[in-house]
Amino acid sequence: MKKSATEEHLGRTALEEMSKDGEFKRTPSVFRDWVQKGGKFEPEAGRYHLYVSLACPWACRCVAALHMKGLQDVIGLSVTHPTWQRTRPDNAQDEHTGWTFRSPGDPPLSSSTGFGSFGCEDCIPDTLNDTKFVRDLYQLANDTGGKYSVPVLWDKKERTIVNNESSDILRMFTSEFNDLAKNPELNLYPEHLRKQIDEVNEWVYPYINNGVYRCGFATSQEAYDKAFKELFDALDKAEGILSKQRYLAGDQLTEADVRLFMTLIRFDEVYVVYFKTNKRFIHQYPNLCNYTRDLYQTPGVAASVNIRHIKTHYFTSHPRLNYYAIIPGGTGDSWWEQPHDRDRFASKQ
Repeated sequence: MKKSATEEHLGRTALEEMSKDGEFKRTPSVFRDWVQKGGKFEPEAGRYHLYVSLACPWACRCVAALHMKGLQDVIGLSVTHPTWQRTRPDNAQDEHTGWTFRSPGDPPLSSSTGFGSFGCEDCIPDTLNDTKFVRDLYQLANDTGGKYSVPVLWDKKERTIVNNESSDILRMFTSEFNDLAKNPELNLYPEHLRKQIDEVNEWVYPYINNGVYRCGFATSQEAYDKAFKELFDALDKAEGILSKQRYLAGDQLTEADVRLFMTLIRFDEVYVVYFKTNKRFIHQYPNLCNYTRDLYQTPGVAASVNIRHIKTHYFTSHPRLNYYAIIPGGTGDSWWEQPHDRDRFASKQ
């Protein structure tokens, strides 16, 4: 049953997930059901719909897996506008800003502070539930968490959110839809590499994937300095590993690579400036640079990369960090499209 406006929780964003010492503390996802044979949520063609932003690194893990596995005709897709909007503009007490749906031909949007003009190219509206905001999906699913994030995996049959945790959805796309996938042989979480993958994820997530946010959202020098050191120590560690082998877990592409890639592809264009991670660019690391090129040029991955959406979102959605929503020009050098040297390592696809 849909909640009334008076019953609905006031929304919050990641910028409000801060500790007393100024450190960013990301909260866990709320919806954690699983698509599997014999369960409540059976893997069926046309039953599920994925809601994403092409700016969000977490959501784009799922977009990459969707295309890599060949599930585009099995699972539907909606893509938000990159610039956060007021999700309850008629409620003066609710200042939440978040993801909104638009169609490519719609008029441009401004930031929530009224600055700029940002087009709707590459957006895909919610033609399934006809919602205007991702927040509306959570309300339809009787959410109690109050954080309206992407990705969202929606079940048309039960009319609810199955899962909003990107790491779960990534694994479901890897294994649970193989009977329907065009590339069922691709396994991003193979049994013989799970120990290595889990070990990599244990340090890549807190120090790199989330580490850039811990730098950018820090509200004390101490919290920033700690996150900054941990981030670049972890990047050095990854650089060292990739000097000896093609992928993070060995000679086979896995989910660990997809997860790291989503941070690396955003690093030079956004994080160095916006999140103050300015010790070194990714293109200045010989192995990380070529590794990023290698991943980007892997079939299916490029479909998850939209640099215009990425830059527009970060620089126009957080007034606390960039009030006037000015987007830096950058070099215009798409270095990730250039040839890579990773073929020098043996690999197993």
